Amino acid sequence: MEKPGCVRQGLVRLPPGFRFHPTDEELVVQYLKRKVFCCPLPASIIPEIGLSKYDPWDLPGCPESERYFFNIREVKYPNGSRPNRASASGFWKTTGKDRPVVASRTNQVVGMKKALVFYRGRAPNGCKTDWIMHEYRLAGTGSEACLFPQRKNSTLSSVVRTEDWVLCRVFKKRRPAKVPAGEEFGGFIDFLGRRGAGRGGA
Repeated sequence: MEKPGCVRQGLVRLPPGFRFHPTDEELVVQYLKRKVFCCPLPASIIPEIGLSKYDPWDLPGCPESERYFFNIREVKYPNGSRPNRASASGFWKTTGKDRPVVASRTNQVVGMKKALVFYRGRAPNGCKTDWIMHEYRLAGTGSEACLFPQRKNSTLSSVVRTEDWVLCRVFKKRRPAKVPAGEEFGGFIDFLGRRGAGRGGA
């Protein structure tokens, strides 16, 4: 596949008419798995970024569309395993249970998908926002996973475990436009009124 040539804010800009809309399976198998094991990607379109350094509205790319990033989960405490999900203005909070990502051909679980919501403020308190993140990780990786050396031009630390890699989809949930009370049928009622008046004058 030919590489798109225009890069802006760390993101590859697709030609007009092209859309990047991968399935969960494609994100895990074709992008995350290949990234982790240093295999060629279908397209160099997903950048590496430290998500904890950004609030969701400050992430590179267009805030009105879905954005995708490779990320290394940072731990909250030096000797712990709990991921750090805080940013400058708030924190990401897990919602619901992790969902398996299943391969369509083999029916095997290839990854897990976690949903998170961004809250302004400090945990455990905070104000819920419309920012959503889907975090994908490979299935079957544990602490015994291999270590990978730092690659050229990479923003990652010297060694990274397989289980630390995630692929994130960040977007803002759209709220349906509110219709003022009484206007739902206003046009229809007005139409009936005009129609009745027309008949009366005939």
